[in-house]
Amino acid sequence: MMEDKSVLVVDDDAIFRSRLCRAFRDRGWDAVDAPDGGEALRLAKVNSPDLAVVDLRMPGISGLDVVRELHELDDTTCIIMLTGFGSIATAVIATKLGASHFLTKPADADQILNAYRKLVEGDDPGAPDAVPSLARVEWEHIQRVLEDCGGNISQAAKLLGLHRRSLQRKLLKYPPSA
Repeated sequence: MMEDKSVLVVDDDAIFRSRLCRAFRDRGWDAVDAPDGGEALRLAKVNSPDLAVVDLRMPGISGLDVVRELHELDDTTCIIMLTGFGSIATAVIATKLGASHFLTKPADADQILNAYRKLVEGDDPGAPDAVPSLARVEWEHIQRVLEDCGGNISQAAKLLGLHRRSLQRKLLKYPPSA
């Protein structure tokens, strides 16, 4: 099923983008990457991918705009949106704009390909086994508040109602699996 398939990885994080492309190539996919929305749309116009993995938050053209444009270019492209700051409202908007599925970071190639396989086979990739744990939801909330505070741990701790040291300990932990 995965032979001769192409994937476009759109993410402003160069390390994540290159690792994800390498993982797709290791699984037999033709993978190309773009650091921003403009480059992604240019690449998609030249060769429409079977799968596009698009980050939500990027400088310049937002991930939601990239999803809309990719869907308009080729509505057969399966678009999976990735974000470290997922919310139900954003997932609904992304789906309305043309995203086939929505995953929270850190997502690896196997999780993305599993969602793609379910979409191609007509299964629901968001079935109950994809419900995030409470620990994962807490971690995502902390990350979102920290980003909104510009990385200021003291300010984020105050908004979260935590002691600064407690927040620092939580930040040292790896994100819980979904």
